[in-house]
Amino acid sequence: MTPGVIYPHIEKAEGQPARLQRIPRVRVAQIVMDYLAYGWSVEEMCRQHPYLTLSEAHAAMVYYFDRQDEVDNEIRLEWEQAQQAKSQASPSPFFVRMKARGLL
Repeated sequence: MTPGVIYPHIEKAEGQPARLQRIPRVRVAQIVMDYLAYGWSVEEMCRQHPYLTLSEAHAAMVYYFDRQDEVDNEIRLEWEQAQQAKSQASPSPFFVRMKARGLL
């Protein structure tokens, strides 16, 4: 992080993604993905995720707008990993059966 800048409710360990202090399993990037994918406001994010406080959601968005390249890169890498895993996964038995029956 930039020296002297403090993001309330956010913690960032060296080499790790930024996370909520109160709920460390929730990454800033996860909150940002709702903003990017759905265009949700901070208030809507809190309605959709009741565990999230307004101050945490605002802090996550401030962090994002200050460190946009960092968070966008994290999201991009996660997307690439998911696509790679998807391409290497075997099709589900349901998909195989439906395709064999000409239903897909």
